[in-house]
Amino acid sequence: MGKVPTADREPRNGTFPNGMEYLSWGNGPKALLFIQGGPGSGVPKGMLRGMFRRQFDPFLRAGYAVWIVTRRRGMPPEHTIEGMADDYARLIDAEFGGRVDLVVAESFGGMVAQYLAARHPDSFGHIAMVVTAAELSDWGKDVDARMATALAGGDTNGAGTVFAEYLLPGRRMMWLRRLIGPLISRRLLSGADFPAQDVLTEVQGEMTFNSRAVLPLIRRPVLLICGGSDQFFPRDVAQETAGLIPDCTLVWYEGKGHLRAASSGRIARDVLEYAGRS
Repeated sequence: MGKVPTADREPRNGTFPNGMEYLSWGNGPKALLFIQGGPGSGVPKGMLRGMFRRQFDPFLRAGYAVWIVTRRRGMPPEHTIEGMADDYARLIDAEFGGRVDLVVAESFGGMVAQYLAARHPDSFGHIAMVVTAAELSDWGKDVDARMATALAGGDTNGAGTVFAEYLLPGRRMMWLRRLIGPLISRRLLSGADFPAQDVLTEVQGEMTFNSRAVLPLIRRPVLLICGGSDQFFPRDVAQETAGLIPDCTLVWYEGKGHLRAASSGRIARDVLEYAGRS
């Protein structure tokens, strides 16, 4: 396929009236809403912005305008993942004419998308959920619980060290987590990009998340992409999730953990192929 036109590589960013921030590329006739992972959601900056755009290049070439949209800022502490899905549905209604052509939702964003699909089926044409499932693993919940305790106690450096466990799990990586924990704290938990309370709200929502009751209510086709070695969403839970959704296509990225599956270059190809045939 050819290069992405220069005009489509120029980013647009801002904040919607409801407090949800966005970063967008492309001028195609179709709209793609990307719901990113978490806890915490920020507009990609610097090198990360370039990496994201290159991942979305196949969608830009296919005629999509890509919109990365964060969760809204200043969420109430008791805000649920279900409520976050309603936030996105209201945004789609207010800013996208009531419908986007494609939703791609990753990890925590995929949790949100499960409720979006169940509660607001008319808000999208196609939906792909990547490295997510009906419930977080016990290991993931343990990490979240320790991070929530640190955040609630105002220990942002400690929370940063725990956050690093998402990226570098295992006892052998403890020394590196302690080294980079303060850096993560300054980048993600300082309040500069999004309120630390919003991170805590998302962590608490993730710990208690269980979508099994609503998955059978999803009446639109779903593409579910999962890593075969994902520590956050184990294989048996992912298979159960696919079985509970009435019309679900489950694709495995064998041998890949959570982050490697989420960053795979296969995602755009698989999603575009699915959207084109369904």
